[in-house]
Amino acid sequence: MANTPLPDHMQPTYVDRILRPLESRISEILDEFCPTNQGTERLSDVKKLVVNYTVLQILTQTFDPNLCVTPRPKDLAHAEAWVENYCRDSFVHSGGETPQITGFAGDGKEFYSTLTHILADIVPALNSQALSSRYYGFVTGGVHPVAQAADNVVTALDQNVQVHMPSAHSISTVVEHHALSMLRSLLDLDGFHGKTFTTGATASNIMGLACGREAVISARLPDYAKKTGGVGELGLLAACMAAGVKEVQVLTSKGHSSLYKAASVVGLGRAAVKDLGFADAPWVLDLKAVGRELKREGVANIIVVSAGEVNTGQFGTTGETMKELRQLADRYKAWIHVDGAFGIFARALPKTERFAKIVDRTAGLELADSIAADGHKLLNVPYDNGIFFCSNPEVMSHVFQNPNAAYLAPVALTSRSGTNTEIQSPLHVGLENSRRFRALPVYALLVHLGRENMGELLARMVDLARKIAAFIRDSDKYNLLPDETADIECTHIVVLFKAKNPDLNEILVGKINETRRMYVSPTKWNGENAVRIAVGSWKVDVEEDLAAVKSVLNSL
Repeated sequence: MANTPLPDHMQPTYVDRILRPLESRISEILDEFCPTNQGTERLSDVKKLVVNYTVLQILTQTFDPNLCVTPRPKDLAHAEAWVENYCRDSFVHSGGETPQITGFAGDGKEFYSTLTHILADIVPALNSQALSSRYYGFVTGGVHPVAQAADNVVTALDQNVQVHMPSAHSISTVVEHHALSMLRSLLDLDGFHGKTFTTGATASNIMGLACGREAVISARLPDYAKKTGGVGELGLLAACMAAGVKEVQVLTSKGHSSLYKAASVVGLGRAAVKDLGFADAPWVLDLKAVGRELKREGVANIIVVSAGEVNTGQFGTTGETMKELRQLADRYKAWIHVDGAFGIFARALPKTERFAKIVDRTAGLELADSIAADGHKLLNVPYDNGIFFCSNPEVMSHVFQNPNAAYLAPVALTSRSGTNTEIQSPLHVGLENSRRFRALPVYALLVHLGRENMGELLARMVDLARKIAAFIRDSDKYNLLPDETADIECTHIVVLFKAKNPDLNEILVGKINETRRMYVSPTKWNGENAVRIAVGSWKVDVEEDLAAVKSVLNSL
């Protein structure tokens, strides 16, 4: 294969020079401090864990991620060639000579050689979204060091957090319960007693629509049918027939694409999603239009509030409109779900005049029935981490319970210390039975930072986004979207813009990303190409990052 030069610190010989002495030193330390009854095999496992972590730390600190947010094209090509070479089975190789490296059909590679391949060939071809404050693509957070350390523990001990058995099995479900409770408190959502971790906001949106589907159809069932259960027991078709429901709608404004996926997954169909935003502000939910839909005979409705529209970062409601929406939902037996993947965290901003307008746009979200959020965005914990809150835990168990499994523990009523608890086995209230210990990085982050520091971390993101928006608004080269006259104090963490020069605008995203000093996402607004900057890293340095953004945009 082609000999593609790598940076010096990524050369296999360099990596090997780090690994071998490191292994020797770790062996000396373990021999001195670890009990001999652990055995050589156990010590070897520990050595490998420590080597893995230490080497990755060394390699990620040997370059400035703010100067190379994305990999070089030649490093991507190099990695792809090696991966294809290693994974090619000789017996499925079509034509020509058998490759020299027989990949998976061969005898495998020694541990340190494999690790060297990962570090020397693959790592240079990965982006540095977790390391750089200037990765502005896809509304992606970084990874806070304490969350990273906790996640290493998660991997090392590999708990399957599915059944609540704290007295004899694992404390993991208790940690999850309290991590979610702290997060609920941070977001002022104390009325949401149903709670769980998911793989991300997409899974949480699926749960929101599944719970909403259960609630709005069950609310219309006759008494005889209610005794046999709702959709979870009867199935969607039988429950709708018994309830006299001919259609279930999802009413929203500028909903995220995952909402359409969720509607498909839960059997409502993508066509069930109706966009009811205003023409001049499509992210704002039109309550009059919602009211008209709710009055339709034989139609059940789930209302989805966009708390942080993905292109503009704007919010679908305010505190006052949420009160009105709650009244409408109660009158017509509708369910309110909030897609708050990143926007919900605006509720944790410092309660100061500086953020008053943003906080107002998240006021009233506590009146919803369910809420989806992403931990791997603004919370800055590792992928994959999503959160789901529900005001009615019974609805969650009606949808997600695992029946007829004698080996599963019942719901615990007290903790080991004797205090009252409502901890359900997670497999009865969520999508997954097999679950990673996603709670630990969240628990570690909230314990480490506390409420005030968490608020300041989020405030830095908002401050940078607002300064970038102000720079673009005042620029003679760019147009701030969706409206140059918009109040900068309504900016949360997303900045949308385009180039005034149509030719530049067509290639703008590529030109920005070619610098490798920052990374942005392409999108469309009113049929035209646009650029989206989403600030989400704990590493934000407002002045330094602003200067870098200005430098890149001014150079084009």
